[in-house]
Amino acid sequence: MLVLPKMRQEKQKGLTVTPRSENYSQWYTDVVRKAELADYSPVKGAMVIRPYGYALWENVQRPLDQMFKETGHQNAYFPVFIPMSFLEREAEHVAGFSPELAVVTHAGGKELEEPLAVRPTSETIINEMFSRWVQSYKDLPLLINQWCNVVRWELRPRLFLRTTEFLWQEGHTAHATEQEAEEEARLILSIYARFADEFGALSVIRGQKSDSERFAGAVRTYTIEAMMGDLKALQAGTSHFLGQNFARAFNIQFRNKENQHEYAWQTSWGLSTRMVGAIVMAHGDDQGLVLPPAVAPYQVVLIPVLRKGIDREPIMEACRRIMSDLKGNEIRATLDDREDISPGFKYNDWEMRGVPIRLELGPKDLEQQKVVCARRDTGEKTSLDLSSAVSSVKNLLRVIQDNLLQRSHDFREANTHEVESLEQLKAMFAEEGGAGYASCLHCGSLECDKQIKDLLGVTNRCFPFDEITRTGQCIVCGSLGRRAILGRGY
Repeated sequence: MLVLPKMRQEKQKGLTVTPRSENYSQWYTDVVRKAELADYSPVKGAMVIRPYGYALWENVQRPLDQMFKETGHQNAYFPVFIPMSFLEREAEHVAGFSPELAVVTHAGGKELEEPLAVRPTSETIINEMFSRWVQSYKDLPLLINQWCNVVRWELRPRLFLRTTEFLWQEGHTAHATEQEAEEEARLILSIYARFADEFGALSVIRGQKSDSERFAGAVRTYTIEAMMGDLKALQAGTSHFLGQNFARAFNIQFRNKENQHEYAWQTSWGLSTRMVGAIVMAHGDDQGLVLPPAVAPYQVVLIPVLRKGIDREPIMEACRRIMSDLKGNEIRATLDDREDISPGFKYNDWEMRGVPIRLELGPKDLEQQKVVCARRDTGEKTSLDLSSAVSSVKNLLRVIQDNLLQRSHDFREANTHEVESLEQLKAMFAEEGGAGYASCLHCGSLECDKQIKDLLGVTNRCFPFDEITRTGQCIVCGSLGRRAILGRGY
């Protein structure tokens, strides 16, 4: 159970944040810190994830881990230190990560014979082990996932979004055929999209990255893209079809049914603590977090409304009964019984923390056998009968989850615009701030991607799966293009 300090003086914690309309970036930082999700580390670029933030991350981990295991994947763990020679075996891969590498050159008081990279991702170390484990088609498919930390030296850190060290899961698989590997990469993307929809209440676009945005060393990269509250895009999870690139670099061969040697076909995929940042930015408001019930550390907070001169015990006894019933129905709930803090401050405190439902019980409510219920997503307050409060809360949690997903979908749709020419694209992104998504025809070439990025600071987010058949002239070069989503991103 997550425990909050019992005796926090109100003056020790201001609960106001910079309005989103005034400075969205500062609003985000204010919310993450004041909701006590994370704080800055003494090490520049790194963050400390606080208990409330880690509880939120655990509620991301738990359903994803179950989905992976339901589809045959197993968890393992691989070393954080990787010989530099391993990274250098796949040229595009090492070139893609070189600017972000942290390298250990000395240990135990001596210079190392070979420098060790601190894990930026694990394709190389895992594929070295795969080359030892895979001998026959009978050893395939090999479906491995690990939960771990990675280090990528970040020049412009932002809590949860871009930090020097972050937490994630990374999956690595080996298959006997190209088709099996392709199906695996798309299966994982569907799992990420399902998590975003059912748990994060994020309406995402599924699609394929252009070559300029493709993972270093991959043949194809698939992505889920979510629109944040400032109209910018966030890459929330990626799955990569690696072909045989790493299998050739690490000699992952197997004997097929005809007793001939073949190179394995592979995938890798990952989703990180960036998802926490996505949930904050997609749903939060000027009062703080607005958390989907499926991932909220607490789904319900119960606040006894106590004043001087009244008998506390009947109210507290009723609160304890309500809490027992809520927890008995597998609802994550907490009782805020902190003393010497006003109910009003507690309301604001829990609004900042984004708890989906706040229950308030005072003397008059108890007399009428009612409890006040406040929704975090809409601010609406109603009175519930104590006798049916738990069932009402369970139903309301589903309503709130669905409402947040619908809002995410509607917001994205309202801010996605058809663009038919480069001039229209320039007009749409003429200002510094994000302008939403541009849906346009694009050839996906490195040259056209670079021209748009250099001109407008806009990137090709993906070619959506559901519009793959829509083709025509690229708005940049005029050659054959397909439907793409362009936008400013994190």
